[in-house]
Amino acid sequence: MSRSLARSSGIVSLATLLSRLLGFVRDMLQAALFGAGAAMDAFFVAFRIPNLFRRMFAEGAFQQAFVPVLKEAQARGTEAEVRQLVDSVASTLGAFLMLLTAAGVLAAPLLMTLFAPGFREDAEKFATAVTLLRWTFPYLLFISLAALASGILHAHGRFAVPAITPVLLNISLIVAALLYAPSVEALAIAVFVAGILQLCFQLPSVWRLGLMPRPCAGWRDPAVRRIVLLMLPIMLGASISQLSLLLDSVIASFLPGDGSVSWLWYADRLMEFPLGVFSIAIATVILPYLSGQFANADSAGFSATLDWALRLVLLLGVPAALGLLVLAEPIVATLFHHNAFQVRDVEMTAAALVAYAFAFIGFSFVKVLIPAFYSRQETKAPLQLGAIAFGAGMLVSVILSITLVRVGYEAPHVGIAASTAAASWLHAWLLYRRLRRDAVYQPTPGWGFFLLRLLLAAAVMSVVAYLGAHWFGSWLTAGALERAGGLLAVIAAAALAYLLALLATGLKPWRMLGRNAT
Repeated sequence: MSRSLARSSGIVSLATLLSRLLGFVRDMLQAALFGAGAAMDAFFVAFRIPNLFRRMFAEGAFQQAFVPVLKEAQARGTEAEVRQLVDSVASTLGAFLMLLTAAGVLAAPLLMTLFAPGFREDAEKFATAVTLLRWTFPYLLFISLAALASGILHAHGRFAVPAITPVLLNISLIVAALLYAPSVEALAIAVFVAGILQLCFQLPSVWRLGLMPRPCAGWRDPAVRRIVLLMLPIMLGASISQLSLLLDSVIASFLPGDGSVSWLWYADRLMEFPLGVFSIAIATVILPYLSGQFANADSAGFSATLDWALRLVLLLGVPAALGLLVLAEPIVATLFHHNAFQVRDVEMTAAALVAYAFAFIGFSFVKVLIPAFYSRQETKAPLQLGAIAFGAGMLVSVILSITLVRVGYEAPHVGIAASTAAASWLHAWLLYRRLRRDAVYQPTPGWGFFLLRLLLAAAVMSVVAYLGAHWFGSWLTAGALERAGGLLAVIAAAALAYLLALLATGLKPWRMLGRNAT
């Protein structure tokens, strides 16, 4: 089982890595061609709104509710019942999404007022943001239907096609940036087109499974109603971190001057890279496994799968988080310091990235722990715990941002990122404590020794990265190719140091493929 999980995680990680690398190319082009001013602030908010609903509704609530019910139908029902479930869910979801999309397009000014009220002070900026949102919001329709296709494929152990699908979004935005810069409207249209491409890309794989959805009156299907009831609390519980990030934009829109929304966006994108490659990939793979183990009443296997996921996310995530922390300025300068992206933009983005580095492990734990609830079709506890963390984070964010502005701190947006980090850790701790209290998860022996060896190796890696960054000299004045070569050399040296340190402590990473990691 562990080997199968590792192989599936590897497939998803490699596909996600390709998507994230193209995402970096996309972000580099946007930074160089569009900068970090008012127009990009408007685009990032317009893009983040449908992305919030996508992660809450499609990848969050829908997939977390649909996959366990579909796995249960596979384990206990007939092939005809599985097909009926897919038809009913697809028909109901499609009808709902068309209504929601129409409402979102019509209500674009209201949505922009809710999510970026500070834009109201600049009529031109607000009007631009509304126009962009009307192009980007329909992305929710197509990507949610694509999430349905992904759920079907995941439940059948097919992970490669859904994992590679996000590449199409990055390609669309890259083409738009190259051909139509500095038109931010072209970027918004590219998002719209990407949604269509992502849906169409997965349909052939669904068709080959014999599960291409057929229209039907599915609302009265008991399974559909069950999924809907599961989805309602998941929409907040499973996507609380994304809601927090979007509301960060609300607070940032009130900060003095332009750029705060963009700086936070670029820093968040850098954190999302390892989060997607490692943590989200692991979480994506374990959901169907956990759902199947719960359906078969395999409580020991369920706990072992979760234990494996937690160890692996630490093994990969701790060095990633420390890398973001130690190499914040070199990374930002290498990727974004071109043309319109000035020195101040590098410094402000790097400052936010340092804070987000502390959030990385917290978010990673949340991504892995959430499936342990939803695979058991338990939704109330994650909602309650997520709401506590979310409320605490927002309160701290408002207080800290106001305080930093009043004392004249030059980078008050860092307070928003720091509050997000604190909330992510609180959320993870609350989820973990509930799973332990309910005896759903029982850690396997050897955790203390595992953590000690891991932290020693991570400390060695951090020292190598720090010394390498200072050996290079000024990242802000070096040429683009020189920066890229220097950053790759430092990362390679740090990664090698981490691996050698792990081996020196007796922790062999490839043993994660086996039953335990001790």
